[in-house]
Amino acid sequence: MTTDTPIFEVLPRDLSAYRRGNTGIDYVHRFESGKPGPHVLINALTHGNEICGMVAATHLLDEGVRPLIGTLTVSFANVAAYESFDRARPFDSRMLVHNLNRVWSDELLGGTGDSPELRRARELRPIVTAADHILDIHSTSQDVEPFWVYPAFDRNASVALAIGRPPIHLVMPNGLGSGTPVIQHGRHGLRDSNAGAAVVVECGGHFRQASADLAVQVTLDFLGYYGLIERSLECGSQPQHRYELLRTVVIQTREFRFTRPLKGFETFKAGDLIAVDGSEEIRAPEDCTILMPASKIEPGREALYIARVI
Repeated sequence: MTTDTPIFEVLPRDLSAYRRGNTGIDYVHRFESGKPGPHVLINALTHGNEICGMVAATHLLDEGVRPLIGTLTVSFANVAAYESFDRARPFDSRMLVHNLNRVWSDELLGGTGDSPELRRARELRPIVTAADHILDIHSTSQDVEPFWVYPAFDRNASVALAIGRPPIHLVMPNGLGSGTPVIQHGRHGLRDSNAGAAVVVECGGHFRQASADLAVQVTLDFLGYYGLIERSLECGSQPQHRYELLRTVVIQTREFRFTRPLKGFETFKAGDLIAVDGSEEIRAPEDCTILMPASKIEPGREALYIARVI
C-alpha cells in the first residue's frame, strides 16, 4: 500500500435525479445546438470513486450549459461502482469487477464476458463512438500534481497544450499496455484517423476540493476550445512538462512491494530497483519518473507507470 488516509473534502452525492437522460441510456444527456459543429463528450465516473468528474458533469447539467454550436453529451459512466462508495473503504468503489477504463477493445466488447462494467461499456459504446472529441475526467489515489494522459497524436497534444492546465502531460506512444481505455476506443485509437481529440485529465486526489474545481475548469476550457461555449483560454503560457510512457507495470503476485513509499513523480536512476514482484525485480530501464503508483496491491492491476522526460 502506498496511499495515506485520504482527506475528504468532496464526497458522493445522490445522482438519481440525473438517471433519466434523453438518449435512451441511463445517466447520459445530449444537447444539440442545431448548428454545425463538433460533437463533444464529457465523460465522468469511469471509475466510481473519482468524484471530481461527477462534480464537473453535474455542474454542466445544473447550470444548464448548452452548446452554441455542435453537440454536447454528458455521461456518468460507472454509476453502479459510484453507488457502492463506503467512506471506510474509499478506494474499493473504483470498480465492481472490471476496470471500466481497460475494456474498450472490440474483442472484449464483442465477446461473451460479463460483468457490470462490461455491460455498461456495451451500453455506452455508441455514445463514445459518436463523439468527435472526448474529455474523460479522472483523479488519483495520491494527492499529486494533476496531469493529462493521451495517445501521442498531434490532435490530442494540440488541445491539451492550448488549454495549458494542468501543465503536465503523460504521452503514450504505444498505448497504455494494460488494456484499452475509453480514449483509445475505435477510431480514437488510430493514428491515421480523422477522429478528433480524446484525452484524460487526472485532476489530483480523489476527494479534494481542488480536484473538483480543476475538473470544472478544464471541462469548460475543453468546451470553449471547440467553440461550444464562450470561454477564453488564459493558461496556455504556463510552462508545460511532458513525459513519455515507457512501460506500464502490472502486478503479478500479492507479494508485490515497492522498495520505498511512492506517491508519484519520484525519479529513479537507470538500474535502480523500484519494486519486487515475487521473484521479479522491476528496475528503472533508464533515468525515469514514476507516475500513478498502486494504492492497492492486487494482481492484475497496474502497479505504476514508468516514464521519461520528453
